[in-house]
Amino acid sequence: MTLTITPDEYKRFRQMLESSSGIMLGDGKEYLVTSRLRRLVERESLKSISELLDACARKRALQESVIDAMTTNETLWFRDDHPYRIFREKLLPELSQSRRPIKIWSSACSTGQEPYSLSIEIEEYKKRNPGKLMSGERILATDISPSALADARRGQYQQLAIRRGMSEQYLKTYFKPAENDSWQINEQVKSRVEFRLQNLQQSFALLGKFDIIYCRNVLIYFSPDLKTDILRRMRGCLNPGGYLMLGASEAMNNLSDCYEMVQCHPGIVYRAK
Repeated sequence: MTLTITPDEYKRFRQMLESSSGIMLGDGKEYLVTSRLRRLVERESLKSISELLDACARKRALQESVIDAMTTNETLWFRDDHPYRIFREKLLPELSQSRRPIKIWSSACSTGQEPYSLSIEIEEYKKRNPGKLMSGERILATDISPSALADARRGQYQQLAIRRGMSEQYLKTYFKPAENDSWQINEQVKSRVEFRLQNLQQSFALLGKFDIIYCRNVLIYFSPDLKTDILRRMRGCLNPGGYLMLGASEAMNNLSDCYEMVQCHPGIVYRAK
């Protein structure tokens, strides 16, 4: 079927998406909506975006499927380099002084590349610094997309996904060949990561406390007010002196009472006040 969207439907859809997920769609994204929702509309035997929106108001599960379809799951291994260099050269050495297990939250983990990359960095740090890091580190990885989390929990990646940022050395060390030309991450790396569904608009009260939060390349999709609200609530999830890592294009505004910027030359990280 050919799915179209009227200006009124697009306005309604934008409002529904933002209120339910926090994601803001800009002008001119009609093609993105119709291309991502066409199969869902067909599956539900609906005829238009208006019918889909009406059905979402009645069925929570369908609304969640729409959000899942609209979520951008663009990711790669060791994305942007600086956040991982800072992690291994500054954060791990500093936090290892506490002599307690380190807890990390990857707050928009998509299909798992970020938390698994951090887990690999922990393995590498332990090899270079025997006995320095207390065992029992935990990484909580959350996302709003059930389908992305299902892929992440599986820990199995096709060749194309593996080649996006994964070095040959790490591939040989931390993966084994699996069926259909895919690669399975090893159990040691996988076992310290827990995946959980989390809408960042909703309460973090049950997540616990963390030494490091990675919140990268997700706040750009939210309104300034929601972004500020999320960052304030994340401060409440950080242990004293804990760190927050944002994406390269995401800035911290009007939150000097919560965080202080730490220059890492290159790259920056924010320390909880």
